Amino acid sequence: MLSRIDRFAYRSQHLSFAINATVMQEAARIMSRVPRPVVKREHLRALLQRRAELHARDLANVDAGLYPRSLLFDLPVRQFLRSFPRLVRDAPRVVRRMRAKDFRDIPAVDKERFPAYYRRTFHWQTDGYFSDHSAEVYELGVELLFRGTADVMRRQIIPPITKLVRAAGGAERVRLLDVACGTGRTLHQLSRAHPAMRLWGVDLSPHYVRAARRRLADVAELTLAVENAEKLPFADGAFDVATSVYLFHELPRNARRNVARELHRVVRPGGLVVIEDSAQLVESAAIETALREFPREFHEPFYADYLEDDLAAVLGEAGFTVEAVEPHLVAKVVIARR
Repeated sequence: MLSRIDRFAYRSQHLSFAINATVMQEAARIMSRVPRPVVKREHLRALLQRRAELHARDLANVDAGLYPRSLLFDLPVRQFLRSFPRLVRDAPRVVRRMRAKDFRDIPAVDKERFPAYYRRTFHWQTDGYFSDHSAEVYELGVELLFRGTADVMRRQIIPPITKLVRAAGGAERVRLLDVACGTGRTLHQLSRAHPAMRLWGVDLSPHYVRAARRRLADVAELTLAVENAEKLPFADGAFDVATSVYLFHELPRNARRNVARELHRVVRPGGLVVIEDSAQLVESAAIETALREFPREFHEPFYADYLEDDLAAVLGEAGFTVEAVEPHLVAKVVIARR
C-alpha cells in the first residue's frame, strides 16, 4: 500500500504541473490571440470530477499491484528541461502556421511510402511527424496540453495486460506489439511494469522510432520498426497482446478499420487488444463541448468523424469481442479479445 507521503508527493507533483501548464497555455493564448474554447459549465465540472477519478484510479492500481509505484513519479524531467527551450523558440512558427491554416508545411517526403492523411502538420507542430525536432518536443507538448495527465491516462492500458501476464504464468511468456509506438513512452511504461516481457513496436515516423530506440536502449527484449499499421509485417497470430495509444483519432474512417483488421490478424486466438484514444460521445457525452472544441484549436482533420465512430464498434466489426470500455478523463480504454 502507498504511504501518506507517497500520496502527498503524487498530488503535489500533479498540482504543480497543472498550475505551470495552465500558465503556459494562457500565455500562449495571449501571444497567439487564440480565443479560449467555449466549454459548458456542467462539462467543466464533469472534467474536474473525471480528473479526480483518474488520479484515484492511478493510486488504486498501484495499491492493487497492477503496476509499480515508480511509474507514479516517472515524468522524464530531464528530457522536458531539454525540450522546453526548443518548444518556446518554435512557438512563433507554430502560431504563424496555425493562423495560415498551413497543414501541408512539412519536409519533402516519399509520397509512395507515407499516406496522404499522414503528410500534414498534426496539432500545427513543426515538421509534422517528419523530423528529429518534432520527436524531441512531442512528449512535452502533449503533457502540457493535458496538464500533466497524459502519462496517467496512457498507463491505464497496463492493468488488463498485468492480468493477462498473471494468467499466462509470467511476463516472459507474453509477446506484445505496440502499434504507433511514437517515441516509445508507452513501451517504456510497459517495460518498467513487466521487465521480462518481449516487446515489439512499430510507427510510421522514422524520426520517432529513432527517438524510441534511444529511450529504450536498456530494454533487452525489444524490436522496433518503421511500418504502416494498415499493413503490418508480422505473421498471423504472432502476438499475445496488441496495444495502441492515441492513434485512431488521427486516422480517416477507412484507415481505422484497416488497422483494426490488422490487429485482429496479428493477435493469436484468445489474445488481447487494448486500445487507448480520445473519449468519444458514445460514453462521454458529459464532456461533449470540450471534445468538440479540441479540433477547432488544433489541426485534427479526422477528429470530428472519430467522435461519432464508436471505437468499440470498430473493433467488433473487425471480429473482436469487446470486454470493457473505460473512460479516463478525456480518454477511453477499450479492452477486447480475439
